[in-house]
Amino acid sequence: MGHDGRVNILGVHLSAAGCTVAKANRAGVPESVERVAIGAPEPTLAALEAVLAKHKPEAATLLGIACGDPLDWRRGIIQSPPNMPGWDQIPIVSRWAGKFGCRVFLMNDANASALAEWRFGAGRECRNMIYLTAGSGMGAGLILDGRLYEGTTGSAGEIGHIRLAPHGPLGYGKEGSLEGFCSGGGIVHMAKAWAYEQDGHVVFNPGAIEQITLEDVGEAAQAGDGVAREIFETAGRKLGEAMALLIDLLNPERIIVGRLYGRYRPWLEPAMRQVVEQEALARPLGVCEILPAALGEAIGEHAALCVGPYRAGMWNG
Repeated sequence: MGHDGRVNILGVHLSAAGCTVAKANRAGVPESVERVAIGAPEPTLAALEAVLAKHKPEAATLLGIACGDPLDWRRGIIQSPPNMPGWDQIPIVSRWAGKFGCRVFLMNDANASALAEWRFGAGRECRNMIYLTAGSGMGAGLILDGRLYEGTTGSAGEIGHIRLAPHGPLGYGKEGSLEGFCSGGGIVHMAKAWAYEQDGHVVFNPGAIEQITLEDVGEAAQAGDGVAREIFETAGRKLGEAMALLIDLLNPERIIVGRLYGRYRPWLEPAMRQVVEQEALARPLGVCEILPAALGEAIGEHAALCVGPYRAGMWNG
């Protein structure tokens, strides 16, 4: 406990885009956030531990970790997330519990992000909600009948692994997967493929095809480039296919979409909406809102701070 009697809640978010260490205020939202670059496991963990030590974890501290699958949350082991090379079989919970003497919990970042949007963002007052990560990867967190649904192994919602086409961009180890078409990495793969077909003569080529970034493609789309906009349109269509499947299968009140949707909505949404309206059943579609994540770029730190209180049983439902 802190000097004022409140539980010290800390959260670490691990992703291919980088790491954050956050401390919660009384409301459970970030009071302070410090960023750490992602790299090989040992130096990254050491850097994170140095930041965590500043917050003086103790026995009553709740330390939550949000990280992409695959992982074993019960044993507290990170198991080779596809976007984090080298992070293989990392026993992060036992390591940090031993080092800091506090309670440490691990959760799939899609599930943690769903909790964050449900508690603090666009999913408030909602009993059936799907959160799509739409960041460097693509996963789903499911709030069903007013509670997080994790499945038998904690792997429910791995929609990024679903194949939407026999061939296509590689994502989550599978060609033509939803992650291959709709994640940030997948969109970059499509852009590079276009660039190679055109011998590098595309607006979003910064000088070397392998250096093309998502930001390059987004800036080209903003400037009106037809190829860049077609790439986003393809991603939007595939996103719509996946959403229609989710609407028919789970009948949610809301589907909330993460980072990329908010950034590139003008070029993703028209095709996505068209496909959803064509493919989804009319009745469940009629009660489902599709919204950008309210927490925006701060979703990672909010998500990590939700893990400890949820796992420790501090939330009802």
